Amino acid sequence: MNYLSNKLKKIEIKVMKNEMSVTELHPANKGLKGTIKVPGDKSISHRAIMFGAIANGVTIVRNFLQGADCRSTIECFRKLGVKIEESIDEIRIYGTGFDGLIEPVDILDVGNSGTTTRLILGLLAGRPFHTVIIGDESIAKRPMHRVTQPLQEMGAIIQGRNQGNYTPLSIVGGQLKPIQYEMPVASAQVKSALLLAALQIDGETTIIEPVSTRDHTERMIKQFGGKIKLEQHTIKITGKQELHGAKIDVPGDISSAAFFMVAAALINNSEVVLENVGLNPTRIGIIEVLKEMGGDIHIEENCDQTYEPVGNITVKTSNLKGIEIGGDLIPRLIDELPIIALLATQAEGTTIIKNAEELKVKETNRIDTVVKELKTLGADIEATNDGMIIKGKVQLNGGHVHSHGDHRIGMMLGIASLISKDTVHLEGTDAINVSYPTFFEDLHQLLATK
Repeated sequence: MNYLSNKLKKIEIKVMKNEMSVTELHPANKGLKGTIKVPGDKSISHRAIMFGAIANGVTIVRNFLQGADCRSTIECFRKLGVKIEESIDEIRIYGTGFDGLIEPVDILDVGNSGTTTRLILGLLAGRPFHTVIIGDESIAKRPMHRVTQPLQEMGAIIQGRNQGNYTPLSIVGGQLKPIQYEMPVASAQVKSALLLAALQIDGETTIIEPVSTRDHTERMIKQFGGKIKLEQHTIKITGKQELHGAKIDVPGDISSAAFFMVAAALINNSEVVLENVGLNPTRIGIIEVLKEMGGDIHIEENCDQTYEPVGNITVKTSNLKGIEIGGDLIPRLIDELPIIALLATQAEGTTIIKNAEELKVKETNRIDTVVKELKTLGADIEATNDGMIIKGKVQLNGGHVHSHGDHRIGMMLGIASLISKDTVHLEGTDAINVSYPTFFEDLHQLLATK
């Protein structure tokens, strides 16, 4: 029987008349070998569409992430009157400028995308028309007050469940005023929403971060010809700037690369090269953690980098030790913490993850969900108020686990199956399509390489 067909089997079962996809995954019987290119960065893909829409002229985006979340952003902007053409190699956005956006005749459906929801709220805050935003069941549970409250301070009219904290949300934009806003939580999405609103305001807006978060929006503003002042944790921007169409080559997503970095470190006789991965300093916490834990990792930066640094990452099988992860490092690896938790189960000693309360308001409560699912596989892991305590090194068993509709939980469990003693049955693999539609294909490629 073909090895690959043995590796991944689809089983369709019916529960209460609803079909539920369960994927049967087997332990790896060989190391991971080879070179792959992970999909384009999700954060940058979202922003490329948004800035292309509000710029004047044509924007060309290459290596765009064709995941469900980024597809939601495209469809929302089409409803706002933006012409977007797609081909195999690129996406062309015919920017309208802020003033060319039109009131949508239909509800904007953001699907499962928190990035789309929060950033588009900032953009719509300055538009003089009415919009309704809705998402899926997961989005309906994710708090939006951290964005809607400062936008209301600026002058936007936003209504929704629990005083504008949950979708569906209704927003009427218009004349905004500049503010000085000190962010109570470190959130790149909140910061980006405020920057998109501030670009439409006469005067200077000041945003103060508690710690630095990913700076893709600031870089994007500069790439589209805008000006922004950055000094430590303080950002100042003057509105009414004219942005111009640009060419955006989206680097590979380091959050997606992280799953194969961890897999290569954990599985014997492995050596994996990940090409053209984004190496933005605000996103490379996973690399720092791997190095501190003793990981065999090598970075080769591309000297021809454009507005975002990129390079190749090589990871080999490693002997790992437990460490403490917290403080200013957390915003630089917040999306990688589920796979880092798995990494810690195979490190000698105890790993402590702290200051990660933000995990509770992701697609799932990722603290509780990671702990629950890894415990099912036999991990020695406990939840804390702001993180986890993981003791290693532990042999994982097989079992029936669930993605809970969270793409990063699904991929983490997919990698966990490779180091488990027995078969893992993973329920809800469709969630992985949000950010990495070819995840299993790339995994099979690395397993098949001789």
